[in-house]
Amino acid sequence: MTVKQISIFLENRPGSLAELIDVLSKEEINMRAMSVGETEDFGILRIIVQDPYKAICVLKQNGYVCSITPVLAVAVPDEAGSLLNILNILGKNGVNLDYTYAFTMKKKDFAYMVFRVQDNEKAIDVLSKNKIELISQDDLAQM
Repeated sequence: MTVKQISIFLENRPGSLAELIDVLSKEEINMRAMSVGETEDFGILRIIVQDPYKAICVLKQNGYVCSITPVLAVAVPDEAGSLLNILNILGKNGVNLDYTYAFTMKKKDFAYMVFRVQDNEKAIDVLSKNKIELISQDDLAQM
């Protein structure tokens, strides 16, 4: 159970993020999550949207270099130590975490995190066995 993350290369210059968001907005593509990592010359924008295929088509039609990567979306109980528990479960089971970022949804008592791991199937198995709630692409589309 993964969600599709879109990674987009952006020039590191004033206004480039606003231009991309404008393209998505005009097509009524709503972002659920966003993370930006940068270097001196370019940035990588990572987004989660309801309809990743529509988004990637729109982005490519507008000249953006982008790709889709399957990632995990995890519901983290909104209480101290919950994220640590999930990270410990992954680590003790040999699942390496490449990066993570948070996002919001309209469900009370939970925080939500995107996890990019090297082995999605193993991570899904480990988290499911430990009763950690994973969010699917369909779940995102309904929210």
